[in-house]
Parts: sequence; structure tokens; C-alpha cells
Amino acid sequence: MRAAVKHFFHNQTWTYTYVVSDPETNKCAIIDPCLDLNYKAGRICGFAADEVILYIKERGLSVDWILETHAHADHLSAAHYIKKEVGGKVAIGEHVTMVQEVFKKFYNLGDDFNTDGSQFDHLFKDGEKFSIGNVEGKTIHTPGHTPACVSYIFEGAAFVGDTLFMPDSGTARSDFPGGDAATLYHSI
Repeated sequence: MRAAVKHFFHNQTWTYTYVVSDPETNKCAIIDPCLDLNYKAGRICGFAADEVILYIKERGLSVDWILETHAHADHLSAAHYIKKEVGGKVAIGEHVTMVQEVFKKFYNLGDDFNTDGSQFDHLFKDGEKFSIGNVEGKTIHTPGHTPACVSYIFEGAAFVGDTLFMPDSGTARSDFPGGDAATLYHSI
């Protein structure tokens, strides 16, 4: 079963959010949703996420998954905002715990910040399969940009987060804590 894919471009961060759906069952997943941030005012709003939510509601889609390819430094995730509006399980690769350890120390988050991935509903293992209705998906650990990066593979489509960029931009940065150019090369 081939999935239907709709993309949403977030101009503020040059980030793509995707809705992957099964046309037969109307089940879907949302990949890498963004929140808007007004830097000057220091305010967060959901304009970009609301566009995704409207698309889902207008088409009568049911959200199974809200998938993160990695912990993002270039935008704020709208995963929990969207979950509150339309449901779904928020998931990411299991190695996010390594990034959480770095963030905890770097941002001095204190003992109350859990580094066990408990902020997510599910932590995917490398090679783990899942479904969106009748569409089968697979998670592949693709570290290098960060140690926690994963790609989601569906028949006819791969969602690689920041592992690769558009053809004119190349690959992701590998200078973040835990990032590594040689590891990124092998992931690609």
C-alpha cells in the first residue's frame, strides 16, 4: 500500500513537516511538526501547526503517530501541541536519551529533567516496524547530525530529517554535541 504524502514548508526555519497517510483507512502520521517562535517578542504560537491540524480535520484523518526524526535545534517541536488537538503517540528514536543527557548538562536543567525519554510515548529501536493503517513503516537509526537521528521509511518514501537536505544544500551539520561527519557519511 503506497502512502499519500502532504508537505508543509515552515518558512521561518526552512523546515518541512509531513503528513503521511493511508488513503484506505485515513490513518496518518505527522513528521517533524514546527511551532512558530516570535524571537523579538519571545512568544510561541501554533500558526504552522494549526495549518497541519486543519488539513487533518478537513480530510477526516486519524492521527496514529507524531514522529520526530531527532531533537531539533533549529525549531521548536509542535508534537505535544498537535497531540492535544488531534491525538496520536509522540515518538522518536531511542538514542534521544544521549541528547537529553547533553542538554541537561549544557542548559543546567537540574535533577527534575528526566533523560530517559519519558517525554515521549514511544522510543523506536533501529529497524523497528510500525504501521499507519495498512501502510507499514520502518525506523532506521541514522546518526551523524546528532546521535539520536532516525529516518522513517515507507513504501516509496523516506523521511530523513536533517540527515540530508535538498540537493542544493547537501548534508546536515555534524558539529552538534555527539555529531560526527564520518558517522553521518556511513548513515547516508
